[in-house]
Amino acid sequence: MSGSTSKRYPVELRERAVRMVAEIRADHESEWAAMAKVAELLGIGTVETVRKWCRQAEVDAGQRAGMTTEESAELKRLKRENAELKRANAILKSASIFFAAELDRPQR
Repeated sequence: MSGSTSKRYPVELRERAVRMVAEIRADHESEWAAMAKVAELLGIGTVETVRKWCRQAEVDAGQRAGMTTEESAELKRLKRENAELKRANAILKSASIFFAAELDRPQR
Protein backbone atom coordinates (compact mmCIF):
# COMPACT_ATOMS: atom_id res chain seq x y z
CA MET A 1 0.00 0.00 0.00
CA SER A 2 1.40 3.36 0.97
CA GLY A 3 5.09 3.98 1.37
CA SER A 4 4.38 6.19 4.34
CA THR A 5 2.18 3.70 6.14
CA SER A 6 3.57 2.53 9.46
CA LYS A 7 4.76 -1.04 9.76
CA ARG A 8 2.25 -1.63 12.56
CA TYR A 9 -0.05 -3.60 10.26
CA PRO A 10 1.18 -6.32 7.90
CA VAL A 11 0.75 -5.84 4.15
CA GLU A 12 -1.61 -8.83 4.00
CA LEU A 13 -3.96 -7.15 6.49
CA ARG A 14 -3.94 -3.91 4.50
CA GLU A 15 -4.75 -5.74 1.27
CA ARG A 16 -7.50 -7.72 2.99
CA ALA A 17 -9.04 -4.55 4.41
CA VAL A 18 -9.11 -2.90 0.96
CA ARG A 19 -10.74 -6.01 -0.56
CA MET A 20 -13.32 -6.17 2.23
CA VAL A 21 -14.28 -2.51 1.79
CA ALA A 22 -14.88 -3.13 -1.92
CA GLU A 23 -16.92 -6.25 -1.16
CA ILE A 24 -19.21 -4.76 1.49
CA ARG A 25 -19.52 -1.22 0.08
CA ALA A 26 -22.92 -1.96 -1.47
CA ASP A 27 -24.30 -3.12 1.91
CA HIS A 28 -23.64 0.27 3.57
CA GLU A 29 -25.03 3.76 3.10
CA SER A 30 -21.55 5.20 2.44
CA GLU A 31 -18.01 4.15 1.73
CA TRP A 32 -17.02 5.58 5.11
CA ALA A 33 -19.53 3.29 6.84
CA ALA A 34 -18.06 0.29 5.01
CA MET A 35 -14.57 1.36 6.04
CA ALA A 36 -15.70 1.77 9.65
CA LYS A 37 -17.15 -1.76 9.64
CA VAL A 38 -13.94 -3.23 8.19
CA ALA A 39 -11.81 -1.36 10.75
CA GLU A 40 -14.01 -2.74 13.52
CA LEU A 41 -13.97 -6.32 12.15
CA LEU A 42 -10.20 -6.39 11.67
CA GLY A 43 -9.31 -4.51 14.85
CA ILE A 44 -7.69 -1.58 13.04
CA GLY A 45 -7.19 1.47 15.24
CA THR A 46 -8.98 4.11 13.18
CA VAL A 47 -11.22 4.30 10.14
CA GLU A 48 -8.83 6.89 8.68
CA THR A 49 -6.16 4.20 8.43
CA VAL A 50 -8.44 2.05 6.28
CA ARG A 51 -9.42 5.09 4.19
CA LYS A 52 -5.76 5.86 3.45
CA TRP A 53 -5.13 2.25 2.44
CA CYS A 54 -8.14 2.33 0.09
CA ARG A 55 -7.05 5.61 -1.50
CA GLN A 56 -3.50 4.34 -2.00
CA ALA A 57 -4.84 1.14 -3.56
CA GLU A 58 -6.85 3.29 -6.00
CA VAL A 59 -3.71 5.28 -6.90
CA ASP A 60 -1.72 2.06 -7.40
CA ALA A 61 -4.49 0.69 -9.65
CA GLY A 62 -4.49 3.89 -11.74
CA GLN A 63 -8.03 4.83 -10.69
CA ARG A 64 -6.93 7.98 -8.84
CA ALA A 65 -4.22 10.55 -9.41
CA GLY A 66 -1.25 10.49 -7.06
CA MET A 67 2.11 8.91 -6.36
CA THR A 68 2.09 5.13 -6.53
CA THR A 69 3.68 2.96 -3.87
CA GLU A 70 6.53 2.10 -6.25
CA GLU A 71 7.17 5.75 -7.09
CA SER A 72 7.15 6.63 -3.42
CA ALA A 73 9.65 3.88 -2.61
CA GLU A 74 11.91 4.98 -5.48
CA LEU A 75 11.77 8.61 -4.31
CA LYS A 76 12.72 7.54 -0.76
CA ARG A 77 15.61 5.47 -2.11
CA LEU A 78 16.88 8.36 -4.24
CA LYS A 79 16.64 10.82 -1.35
CA ARG A 80 18.62 8.43 0.86
CA GLU A 81 21.25 7.97 -1.87
CA ASN A 82 21.45 11.74 -2.40
CA ALA A 83 22.04 12.31 1.32
CA GLU A 84 24.82 9.69 1.34
CA LEU A 85 26.47 11.31 -1.67
CA LYS A 86 26.30 14.74 -0.02
CA ARG A 87 27.98 13.32 3.11
CA ALA A 88 30.69 11.69 0.98
CA ASN A 89 31.27 14.96 -0.90
CA ALA A 90 31.59 16.89 2.37
CA ILE A 91 34.15 14.37 3.65
CA LEU A 92 36.13 14.53 0.41
CA LYS A 93 36.04 18.33 0.41
CA SER A 94 37.34 18.44 4.00
CA ALA A 95 40.08 15.95 3.16
CA SER A 96 41.17 17.89 0.07
CA ILE A 97 41.35 21.13 2.10
CA PHE A 98 43.40 19.36 4.78
CA PHE A 99 45.85 17.87 2.28
CA ALA A 100 46.12 21.11 0.30
CA ALA A 101 47.07 22.91 3.52
CA GLU A 102 49.70 20.23 4.20
CA LEU A 103 51.20 20.79 0.74
CA ASP A 104 51.33 24.57 1.24
CA ARG A 105 53.09 24.24 4.60
CA PRO A 106 56.85 24.95 4.28
CA GLN A 107 59.06 21.88 4.59
CA ARG A 108 62.05 21.85 7.01
